[in-house]
Amino acid sequence: MEDVGNGTPTGDKLVLRGLMFHGYHGVKPEEKKLGQKFLIDVDAWMDLRSAGKSDNISDTTSYTAIYRIVKEVVEGKSHDLLESVAQTIASKIFTNHSQISAVHVKVGKPHVAVAGSFDYLGIEIIRYRSIDAPN
Repeated sequence: MEDVGNGTPTGDKLVLRGLMFHGYHGVKPEEKKLGQKFLIDVDAWMDLRSAGKSDNISDTTSYTAIYRIVKEVVEGKSHDLLESVAQTIASKIFTNHSQISAVHVKVGKPHVAVAGSFDYLGIEIIRYRSIDAPN
């Protein structure tokens, strides 16, 4: 499931899109005090063949379990950088779900004090269990 060579994992994955939470992340004092909305997308690569054959939830990872991790991190302890928010999400996913081989986490800020028109500004990371969370 992991293809570390070209930078993008391949194969089966769980997909969570457009998760929105209020958090207190940022380097500016007002971001820490007032907070803001954060938009999160997660891809979690794992082999879904068994679940596809068995039609049994125990053969996969629940979307809800991943959602709860993201919610806990974004609504929890304040981070200065979006990179740290994303890394914490990825690390907790690996810690709690050993069958996941790679994760892609996108963290966006829809309301940034930047002149111009945009949907959001943010970061994306891809992490591999074999590199970032080896046994």
